[in-house]
Amino acid sequence: MTREECLRRLPDLLTFNDGKKVKNIEDWQKRRVEVYEAIIPVQYGELPPAPNTISFELLHETKYIDSVTSYISGRVRFAFEKEMTFGLNLYVPHGEGVFPVVICGDGCWPRYVSNEVIDDVVGRGYVLAIFNRCELAKDVMKDDAKDIGLYDVAPKGNYGALAAWAWGYHRVVDVLTDMPFVDADKISITGHSRGGKAVLLAAATDGRIALVGSNNSGAGGAGCYHWLDSDAEKIENLLENFTYWFAPTFSDWIGRELELPFDQHYLKALIAPRAQINMTANGDLWANPEGTRITYEATMQVYKLLDVSDKFKLTHREGGHAHKPEDWKTFLDFADEQFEK
Repeated sequence: MTREECLRRLPDLLTFNDGKKVKNIEDWQKRRVEVYEAIIPVQYGELPPAPNTISFELLHETKYIDSVTSYISGRVRFAFEKEMTFGLNLYVPHGEGVFPVVICGDGCWPRYVSNEVIDDVVGRGYVLAIFNRCELAKDVMKDDAKDIGLYDVAPKGNYGALAAWAWGYHRVVDVLTDMPFVDADKISITGHSRGGKAVLLAAATDGRIALVGSNNSGAGGAGCYHWLDSDAEKIENLLENFTYWFAPTFSDWIGRELELPFDQHYLKALIAPRAQINMTANGDLWANPEGTRITYEATMQVYKLLDVSDKFKLTHREGGHAHKPEDWKTFLDFADEQFEK
């Protein structure tokens, strides 16, 4: 199957379930509901509701005299019937006024958020908010991972770990929007690999997120199930190793990728008209860079319909699977452009 044939075979974002065509913005708002129902409950499970209460508990604050950064450490505290907390560290530029924000939940991979990266983010005038999404749902290959963290306190549901991690981004947005130095209209999120899958889901399910950047997110992220090179990750591979990332219903599609009634362009289209960048590496074949281009092209038709094609970007770099400082630079350059910094 050629790329062109694959694009033709992908489920059409601009055709209603009854066969009618989406012709304008009003039609898209109705079609968007169908797109959501086709992919979110089936692949990820419905996210838990917002908690009954939420707050930020300050633990430590330092203003570095010899730099442009203040450091704030605290815990996000929320409750349903039971209470839970998770850590949140903020790096805040000095100065008056409000600042745009970059949120990264990959605190479980600290090597990817180096001092070089922190200096670049804050030096450009962004608040950098870092949390460890694995406090919300463990990233281990065990069934009992769903008995701890968010699963222990939130109402029960069929959601996988990706949905729990995405939910964590939403809660960080909750507490940041109450902080006096945060520009709530300029909140961006970014993540790598499985973290890149989580940020796309987080942005697709929360309109307060103005910009999202996924890095090498592959299958279940920005990749494509209908286009699979021999080295690309399949649903079978995903669920053999990471069943707990997804809703139980997703296993019905093992070995049936070409029959799927959706693909990852459905997830990415839910983010439109907000800003989005999909970052890929040419050598990261497991993450399906060519498939990512195909879903990018399929999603672009929605951005064009909404007359915001400048808000959607795909980038490629040489090399393999990593979240490099150059990836952060690519993301921040795009954010600077979108936020007119």
